Order: sequence, then structure tokens, then C-alpha cells
Amino acid sequence: MMNISNLLIILPAFLVTIGVLVAIHEFGHFWVARKLGVKVLRYSIGFGKPLWRRIGKDETEYVIAALPFGGYVKMLDEREGQVDPAERHLAFNTQSVWKRMAIVIAGPSANFLLAIFIYFMIFSVVGNPAMKPFVSAANNSPAALAGIKAGDRIVSVNQIPVDSWEDARMTLLEEYLKSPVLALGVETQQGSPAMRSLDLSGQALLKDQGDFLNKSGLEFWVPEKEVRLGETLPNSPAAQAGLKLGDIVLAVDGEKPSSAQAFVEMIQKSPNKTLELKLRRHEDTIQVNITPAKKVLDNQQEVGQIGAGVGETIPEATLKQLQFTQHYGPIDSIVQGFKKTWQMSLVTLKLMGRMFTGEVSLQNISGPITIAKFSGETAQAGLPYYLGFLAIVSISLGVLNLLPIPMLDGGHLLYYLIELVKGSPVSEKFEEFGLRFGMAVVAGVMVLALYNDFMRLLN
Repeated sequence: MMNISNLLIILPAFLVTIGVLVAIHEFGHFWVARKLGVKVLRYSIGFGKPLWRRIGKDETEYVIAALPFGGYVKMLDEREGQVDPAERHLAFNTQSVWKRMAIVIAGPSANFLLAIFIYFMIFSVVGNPAMKPFVSAANNSPAALAGIKAGDRIVSVNQIPVDSWEDARMTLLEEYLKSPVLALGVETQQGSPAMRSLDLSGQALLKDQGDFLNKSGLEFWVPEKEVRLGETLPNSPAAQAGLKLGDIVLAVDGEKPSSAQAFVEMIQKSPNKTLELKLRRHEDTIQVNITPAKKVLDNQQEVGQIGAGVGETIPEATLKQLQFTQHYGPIDSIVQGFKKTWQMSLVTLKLMGRMFTGEVSLQNISGPITIAKFSGETAQAGLPYYLGFLAIVSISLGVLNLLPIPMLDGGHLLYYLIELVKGSPVSEKFEEFGLRFGMAVVAGVMVLALYNDFMRLLN
């Protein structure tokens, strides 16, 4: 549930995210236009009513506007009004097609360069917190059939080395988009190297919303987890027994629950039965008795409930065994920046393509609400997480703008490619039709993204 304290983090983080990405994108257009001799009339971050405005020495109007969802660079152009004959050579439309293409492609390119720079900073200065790729397999899943055992550590995917769980996930996704049969190099819990053939044929990992690895049965493995209690409901058995937020369940009637789900099942099997809970609260070990209330389900089954949230955490000692920091020298950090940006760009483009064929669910499209939510969550998690999120969104923005849809940068590039082939610009009628088509497509995607956002909130 969102509260005021969350909003105080989410809103600034979201505004910084959108502000930085838009400013960098539009600066790409602005900088290249100026370098190629085109006069820039306005450089605006946001749309609508100006909140701040300044005229620079270069006669460009710099604006920060009220609506932060985008921005634009307005250049001198004969198609948008009369141009002084003395300045005609400075107009955008009078430039060669190659110059116009360079100005248009500079926006997305700036987003890719920003991502490379962010990854460079993460790997060389900040350090990237990562988890070792230990895995287990869900029962009767493709991962189980492949012979994956709890405690196996993935070292390669199709002979591509991976160091972290994040690297393994991204490489698995990238390789799955090429072929559903994956060769996993693993190191067993006993330290022996082994190969596992993970056959994901017919699994359609991306058909539904959620973690794409769910259908594979491949899970991040932790040798030990703690069952931790969440908030308790007023007047519930948990509240009456004195259970507190953050209590760790050590045992239920002498039996240690292996997971949060196991603890819930223990409670559900014991309606109106008094149970002895052994808990750790801070540094103390305490014992309490609790009697789960009886609840009758729709199928008339009787289950117990205590009115407390339940989750899982990783013990500090276990976390230290799994966690490490990816840190590289300057050259290797640049290489990693290019590698991750290229990898993310290709995966994003392929996923977009699979949406048209129905292989990827349209529910995966996210809008400003989801971006705001993750901006706040990553900002709370720490600088490397927020910077990583910023890089991913910057790459997505760059790829999206290169799509050949009129109204986007890719649409303009399409017009200029047609111009190169036919030797003259596209007709005004064709350009007007393209603009209307592009606006319809962009509006449709925005409506779908907002719908998905609201459905996530409701769920």
C-alpha cells in the first residue's frame, strides 16, 4: 500500500528519472544540430506551460515545462513559418538528407551513450552488488528434467560465461530468444563441472506477465531461508498472541518450517488448535502459544488463519556467502558498458518483435506509473540499483524511438531513407497521413501501458 513517505521518495525519483532521460535525449538532437549549423529556436524539457524560461546568448530559448512526459528541440524550419532569407542556410529543411538523419539519430544515440556511461560508473566507481547464480529446480519442471539440482551454480549459458544471477537471467533470456534448447554449464554443490540441457520447447516463457523463468522451473537457490512475520491484523490471533512485525519463526510445535509456504500450510492445517511458536525477536528467543481461527472456504474446507503477513528473508551469514560486488578497471568497465547496452538493446528489440507475433504478452508493456514505482523502489534500494534502472529505461527509450513509426525519430529516419532512394522528399500528403498513423499508434500504446499500470495496482 502506498503512503505519504513512499510518495515523497517515488515522486522525486520519477521526476529525476524522466528529467534526466528527456534532457539527454533532446540534448543529443540539440548538440548535433548546432554542430551541423542548424539554428535551434527552443530546447524544452517537458510540454505545456513553461515553469522556467531563459534566452541564451545563442538566442535559443531554454524551457522547463509543466508536463514532464517528454520534450522537444524546435529548429528553424521553412515548413513551420517564414524564414528570413539571410538565415535560410540555417534552417533544418534546407540541410542535406545526411545531416537531417544525423540530427534525428542523435537523440536515441544519446540515450545509448548515457546507458554505457552509467554502466561504466557502476562497474568502475560504485560497484555492482550481485548474487552468485546458485539455482534449484521446481518439481516436474523442464529444469528438473534437465537434471538441475539444488545448489548447482550456473557458470555458462550456451558457452557464454556468467558471473551473477542477473547475468545468468539476461543471458538465458537472450539465448532463449534464439533457440528454446539451452546448454547450461554448471558447477555442482560438490564442486564438479557438469553440463545440463534445458529444453524449453513449447513453454512460451513470455506469454504471460511475470517472471519469465517461472515456466522453466529454474529458481534462485538459497541454502537457508528465514520465515519472517509481517504486520498483524487488529484483534487477530496473531495480535492477541503478541506477535510482532519482523519476528522470525524458528519452529511450530518443534518443527522448523522450511519456507513461508510451509509455515502457512502448518497454520491452515490447525484451525482452533493451539500451537507453540518458537520465535526470534531481535536477539532474544521467545515462545508463544497461538490458536489459529477457523475459516470456512467456498469449497467448505476448514482452514486455520492467524491474521499476520508472512514472508522470507535470507540470514545475514548466508547472504554474505551468496553476495559479491562486480568491480572492474576503467577499460573493462567500458567494455561491460558496451556489452550490457548492446545486449539489452537486442533483447528489447526482439521482445517488441515477438509482441507482434503474440509470443510475448502485451501485459509486459509498462507506462509512467510502473516507471514511477520502480524509480522509487530502486532509489530506496541504493545508488547502484537506481543507476541500473536508469540505464535500462534509457536503453528502452533509445530503442523505442528508433522504431519506424511516424512521429518517432525512427519514422523520420524512414522518410529520409525513402528520400535517398527516390531522390526527393516524401509528399506532404504522405507525411500528413504518416503523422496521423503515428499518433494513433503512440496513443494506442500509451492507453495500453496505462491500462496495464492500473491493472497491476488493482492486483
